[in-house]
Amino acid sequence: MLDTLRSVTTPELIEVQLRPAGLLPRALAWFIDAAIRFGIIATLSGALAGLGNFGGGILLILMFLLEWFYPVLFEVLNQGATPGKRSMGLAVVNDNGTPVGWGASFTRNLLRTADFLPFAYGCGIVSMLCHREFRRLGDIVAGTLVIYREKQQALPALADEAPIVPAAPLDRATQRALVAFAERAESLTPARQEELADLVPFLAQADAGPQGAQRLLGLANHLVGRRR
Repeated sequence: MLDTLRSVTTPELIEVQLRPAGLLPRALAWFIDAAIRFGIIATLSGALAGLGNFGGGILLILMFLLEWFYPVLFEVLNQGATPGKRSMGLAVVNDNGTPVGWGASFTRNLLRTADFLPFAYGCGIVSMLCHREFRRLGDIVAGTLVIYREKQQALPALADEAPIVPAAPLDRATQRALVAFAERAESLTPARQEELADLVPFLAQADAGPQGAQRLLGLANHLVGRRR
C-alpha cells in the first residue's frame, strides 16, 4: 500500500499537503524508541540494584513513567516527534495539520493497549493497513495523524522589489500564478514580462504606484512574506 496525501487548509486559507507515514517507518521508529527505553531501564536497574526492594519499587515506577509518558512528553514538547520518529523523519500532528496537544497525545498513547491486542500490536497493524491514511485505533479516536516531516524550504528567489499589498483579496489560483511569474521573471526578457503583465485584468484598475511587471513582482513578494 502506497503513502497518500492529505490536503488541509489553514485558517489563513493556505493549503498544506500532509503525507501520512506507512507501517514500515512507524515500526522502525517504535523499535528505536523501545531500544532507548530499554537502555534507560537497564542502566537504572544496575544503579538501583543495591537498594533491594526499595530500589525495585522505584524501578517499577520509572518503568511505568517511561512506558506511558515518554511518548507524550516528546510528542507535545518536541514538535510531535519522539527520538525514534525524528530519526525516521516522522511527526505526530492533529488531522487538521496543527501541532498535537496534551489531550490528543494522551488519548492516542493510552489506546496503545487496544492496538496491542491480541498480541504484537495486531489490531494496530490491521487498522493501519486498512486505513487510507495508515491510522491505528489510537490515531482514529484521538484525531491524530503520523506524517513525514517536510524539510523546511527557503523562500523562492524572487526579484528584489518592494512588497505591495493587494487592494483586494486574491484567490488561491491568482496567488499561485503571481508567485510562479515572479520565480520565472529572471528568465524572461523585460518585454515578455510586460506582455504577460498586460494580460492581468486587475492591474488596469490599480492605484498609483508601480505598474506592469514591477507591480506583479511586488505583489508576489508580499505573498511570500518578504519585507523591506
